[in-house]
Amino acid sequence: MAPDVADLQVDLQADRPVSLRAMFTCRAGEIHAVVGPSGSGKSTLMRLLAGLLRPSKGRIALGERVWFDSSRGFSLTPQERRLGYVSQFHGLFPHLSAIGNIRAGLLELPGPERTRQAQQWLERVGLEGLGNRKPAALSGGQRQRVALARALARQPGVLLLDEPFSSVDRVTREALHTEVAGLRERLNIPMVLVTHDLDEARLLAQQMSLMLDGALIQTGSPRDLLARPASEEAAAMLGQQNCFDGHWQDGVLVAGPHRLVVSDGPSRDGPVRWMLPAKGVRLRAMFKENLPEGPNRVCLEIGQVIRLGDDAIVTGQVRGLSAPLRLRLTGRLCDELGLAPGRQTDVLLRSEDIHIFAGILNK
Repeated sequence: MAPDVADLQVDLQADRPVSLRAMFTCRAGEIHAVVGPSGSGKSTLMRLLAGLLRPSKGRIALGERVWFDSSRGFSLTPQERRLGYVSQFHGLFPHLSAIGNIRAGLLELPGPERTRQAQQWLERVGLEGLGNRKPAALSGGQRQRVALARALARQPGVLLLDEPFSSVDRVTREALHTEVAGLRERLNIPMVLVTHDLDEARLLAQQMSLMLDGALIQTGSPRDLLARPASEEAAAMLGQQNCFDGHWQDGVLVAGPHRLVVSDGPSRDGPVRWMLPAKGVRLRAMFKENLPEGPNRVCLEIGQVIRLGDDAIVTGQVRGLSAPLRLRLTGRLCDELGLAPGRQTDVLLRSEDIHIFAGILNK
């Protein structure tokens, strides 16, 4: 029987083995990625959701079905939560074949039915003909597909993915990404993915939470988080490097000699910190006219150009900005514009992409 469509609601706090606080909702048919560095508490969060660890307080529910409620002293076992769990290290039984590992997740069914369903799931993850192989005879990607099939064979209400792609090669990882994206559309259940790979989260997730030192510091769509990080900590986790000092005065952002027009600013004047994503810097495009005049047009003096394959990292200085400006461009565009150390070029700082961090600095 297929699980009812329901959202996973999480509001929990843990004191052991690490201090952790998490609150989010993962909707049915969505992947919610929890992104953070090693040691931030991501895997502990997954163990708490799975019932392998017990929170100190809080509530976890799948729709109307409560999994954990500290106010009632109530907690379902991992088996009662009926979830699928796939970890980085597969967790396969080494003495069982691939089909035997999938059968192990179907113990409530009669023997012949277990075998039939295990074979079906083996075929669904592209391992037809490999059912008799033991894990040692399978590649890393094949083992991960067996683990995924075993998790899904129980028809779970929630799928937990704990760094499931980190131990496989790039080609296999891309194939597994495609598999998981397809599963999300077909299964229509909440899927929680923890990863340290920001690009992976952006690729797969509809919602994303940033975890640092056991706390979720921001949650939203990947697009919104990248455009509007809540703090410089969040910006650093998202790889945003262009952060500067400034002053908000009379509805404009003052940065050195520049008075920059910004789409949205604070409610009162004072010192601020602001950010500009690399995509918010517009250069003269190839074969196009020059940049339009305006308050956000500034001169960038190139300090360094580092080639990375077909791309280039360009670092330069805008007079009055408190830090260098870093851009990632195509090598072709660098050549077209003649960008080289010591050269100058006009750039436009897009007003809609300038983001002022919340709060006024205490200076």
